[in-house]
Amino acid sequence: MSYPDPVPQSVPQNQPWTGDEVSPRTLLPAVLLCFFLGTLGIHRFYVGKIGTGVLMILTLGGLGLWTLIDFVVLLVGSFKDKEGRYLKQWT
Repeated sequence: MSYPDPVPQSVPQNQPWTGDEVSPRTLLPAVLLCFFLGTLGIHRFYVGKIGTGVLMILTLGGLGLWTLIDFVVLLVGSFKDKEGRYLKQWT
C-alpha cells in the first residue's frame, strides 16, 4: 500500500516564501542600533518592523527587557526582518 506524499514537491509561486532566506539588511547596524538606542526601538525601524518599533518607544524597550532579548537574538543570528528573512550577514 502506498500513501501520497504529504509534502508538495514544489512551492507555489504565488505564496510568500517563509524559509531560511537571508535578509539584504546587515547585522552590524542592527546590533549597534540595538546596543545604543535599543530602548527606543530604532533597530526595529531599521529592519522594517515599524509597529513594534513604536511599541518599544512607548514602553522604553519593555523597560529594557525587550531590548536585552532583541540584542541576544541579534547576536545569535535568529532575528528576522519584516519579510521574515533572517539577518545573517555582518557586512
